[in-house]
Amino acid sequence: MRISSFSVVLFLVLMSFTSAVPKAFADEPTADSLLEKYDAIMGPENFESTAKMSARREDGTVRTYEMRFLKKGSEKFRIWFKGPAAVAGQEVLRVGDNSWVYLPNLKRATRIANRDSFQGGDFNNADVLRVNYKADYSAAVGKSEKPDAYLLELKSKNANTSYDVVKLWMRKSDAMPLRGEYFGTSGKLLRSAEFSDHKEFSKGYKRPAKVVMRNELIKERSTELLTQTMNVLASSPDQRFTLPDLGK
Repeated sequence: MRISSFSVVLFLVLMSFTSAVPKAFADEPTADSLLEKYDAIMGPENFESTAKMSARREDGTVRTYEMRFLKKGSEKFRIWFKGPAAVAGQEVLRVGDNSWVYLPNLKRATRIANRDSFQGGDFNNADVLRVNYKADYSAAVGKSEKPDAYLLELKSKNANTSYDVVKLWMRKSDAMPLRGEYFGTSGKLLRSAEFSDHKEFSKGYKRPAKVVMRNELIKERSTELLTQTMNVLASSPDQRFTLPDLGK
């Protein structure tokens, strides 16, 4: 059977095209891979850290909190408040979907909700206690207006999340978060965040040291969360994440 020269040329053209297409898209990350990277950066599996949070109110006053964080797996998180004096000794515990605040003057813990404000600032409790977007949101890659950043668009999977839609801009070179926008069920922009001061805290582990959350409903309000130290090799006993251990 004779094959025409035209057929040979067409075959070669098609082969070159099909082999080139996968290569062209090989380096483009999927939405799920970007989401996994975000969670790994902002909420590593285990860590112990210290942080400072400064909340600016609409009257211009600023209150600064000093905290110690402890995380184990995706379900356990604990915070100790070191200052100011008004909150020193308070603790917060999250186990699974349940969270409590321990008040030393009452010597008991009270349940708190994901959507409640974290110490009266512009982060809510889930923003600090639960960085597990893969479990809570479905993801798609959007069209980014920033040439050096990917846009990750998240849609809530359930009614328990703090936001209905989240948009995240992540640097193309290393997937570092740059900006976040957080929307309610009405479609209104509630909060926006700027991630900066990207640094290596542990060997091979890098993250933004500073996150500034701006209140888009009350423009005079904003809250800065500054990570001072972080050890991702920390190991903690399960006992540290139980209600009877609070206050000890």
